[in-house]
Amino acid sequence: MLTLRRNGFLGSKKGKGGGYYLLKDPKDIAMTTVMRALEGPIAMVPCVSLNFYEKCEDCPDEAACSVHKIMLKVRDSTLEIFRNTTLADLSN
Repeated sequence: MLTLRRNGFLGSKKGKGGGYYLLKDPKDIAMTTVMRALEGPIAMVPCVSLNFYEKCEDCPDEAACSVHKIMLKVRDSTLEIFRNTTLADLSN
């Protein structure tokens, strides 16, 4: 809960009847933002990450790397799903 609160998804209220609550409407919360807050990079390998890019230590040439090419496709497909899914979609 603290991670979601620190990232601006949740507010909290103390006392009787208190607890956590969403700061935005669930339909306005894209799963890309939730996943990045909870899990970090969406990409499975760092060399294709949009926000957390790192060159792979054992890869001499990303442009020729077949793993890099397929992981770009995996990342793009995953992002497409998360960008088109909101927190509201998960609660239905």
